[in-house]
Amino acid sequence: MRIDSSAPTRIDLAGGTYDIWPLYLFHERAQTINAALSLRARCTLTARPDARVRLVSDDTGEEVPAVDLPSLGVDRLPLLARLVRHFDARGVDVRTRSESPVGAGIAGSSAMNVAVAAALAVWTGRTLAADELLTIAMNIEAQVINVPTGVQDYRPAYYGGVSAVEMDAAGVRRTPIAVDLHELERRIVLAYTGASRNSGINNWQVMSQRIAGDPVTTAAFDGIRDAALGVRDALERADWAGVGRHLESEWTHRQRLAPGVTTPAIDALFAAAKRAGAVAGKVCGAGGGGCLFCLVEPDRRDAVAAALTAGGATVLPAALERQGLQLVRS
Repeated sequence: MRIDSSAPTRIDLAGGTYDIWPLYLFHERAQTINAALSLRARCTLTARPDARVRLVSDDTGEEVPAVDLPSLGVDRLPLLARLVRHFDARGVDVRTRSESPVGAGIAGSSAMNVAVAAALAVWTGRTLAADELLTIAMNIEAQVINVPTGVQDYRPAYYGGVSAVEMDAAGVRRTPIAVDLHELERRIVLAYTGASRNSGINNWQVMSQRIAGDPVTTAAFDGIRDAALGVRDALERADWAGVGRHLESEWTHRQRLAPGVTTPAIDALFAAAKRAGAVAGKVCGAGGGGCLFCLVEPDRRDAVAAALTAGGATVLPAALERQGLQLVRS
């Protein structure tokens, strides 16, 4: 038996970070707006003729063999190892590869998590509802990175498209946003800064400050919440100028969360992009490195891409993905 599974990464357009419990409970109408990307995380499960387990990452070149499941440790390729152990998968080769750069801030690890978890569920004959699968993925990732994880990253991986992830005391809901994906795609330039980032460090610092009641952090989260509401409304009305204004506001408030959210290199890239005609932009994920994206008028897209390239960034394909999790059994 063989199972091929893949899930898309994402751009968090607005409202990230307070998708970590319990931060969203402190801000009414908390929501994160995100869009799935065609840069996918891919996983292949292949049956073995014995009870051995073998994990292979094509991205790192690392291979972890085990004579049986009980002897599989979780210190190497820990996400894969923990998922395999959770699903009690035996006699299987697990091979993964990602189309996104390492530490890009576009939820590559979460997309891989969803792809592998879904494949292992089918492999072991389990039928899981979407929320069950996403909860397992979120909790296992928290075990790997040793800090709390947010809820937003797993939903674009599972569903695709552009969506609002709404969060309150009743739970988490994913609501698709009616937006012309082609028109949004024409207005986005996505670039990898070349510097990886650690979301766990930034998010944990910010979370601690907010729980402690730091007034600057609290005000920044209020501003991010308001910007996310504005981005959603503007997207639904195809008001691209409004999307730009609220996106710019989101980035302004986000930089107030922690000193490491931006860097001189990132600031220089944004400055070059704006000189070339970018309307607004922000760093993906927790910041400090990884990817950034710019909102542009379609006729300035090439100029902005060229400016980011000249500044040392690598422009990535920014195709928006309509399809979420895909799984083929053969």
